[in-house]
Amino acid sequence: MVEPLLYTDRLVKRFGGLLATDTVSIDVRPGEIHALIGPNGAGKTTLVSQLTGNLQPSSGTIHFAGRDITHLPMHARVRLGLARSFQITAVLREFTALDNVALAVQGHAGHSFRFLADARRDERLREPARCGLQAVGLGERADTLAAALSHGEQRQLEIAMALAGDPKLLLLDEPMAGMGVEESQRMVGFLRELKGRRAMLLIEHDMDAVFQLADRITVLVYGRALATGTPAEIRANPEVRQAYLGEEAA
Repeated sequence: MVEPLLYTDRLVKRFGGLLATDTVSIDVRPGEIHALIGPNGAGKTTLVSQLTGNLQPSSGTIHFAGRDITHLPMHARVRLGLARSFQITAVLREFTALDNVALAVQGHAGHSFRFLADARRDERLREPARCGLQAVGLGERADTLAAALSHGEQRQLEIAMALAGDPKLLLLDEPMAGMGVEESQRMVGFLRELKGRRAMLLIEHDMDAVFQLADRITVLVYGRALATGTPAEIRANPEVRQAYLGEEAA
């Protein structure tokens, strides 16, 4: 059995009387895509926010790269190799695609964001930024303002920014959100190319994308991990079909 890169042990998060994460134990192995699915309000984003350090769990532990990171701050987790893309695209729309990634390289290198001019001129920042854009298929869009990119291209740009720190694990929060069919398929193709080179925890409502990409899937319902298994096992699980997949699994 391969040692997990990330795992949680009976993770609990309470908001007053609401149990948002209910003793969740999951793991992500090196190089795999582990999808986290479930209906709205299932606790997916709350779980990921605990993994990144944005929220502290009420109880339970989080381990990453051989360390207990349960109480580490967000920036320390980033330094260990944990990167997150957000449900709502977070790019600087008034800057070019290249500027956005150069700023991300600058940030991961430990430089202050006050030195904005450096990121827009310094080849030590811009050369790896160009490589990052090439890696996500945006090499020819380097000088395009982020505001002029399509929604799908902005999501690719955000992933290039997350990759700037050479992370061990990408936490992808609905990367296909708001995309049409063609853009979704382009994103699926891009993530498939990354597969094996980066471990990914993928939160996604697009079931076609999930079943195309995932090595394993965990289904959350009311904050509890209902089932974990391969795509075929999840499709065949009667509890999952009743609670979430319904006719989509037919």
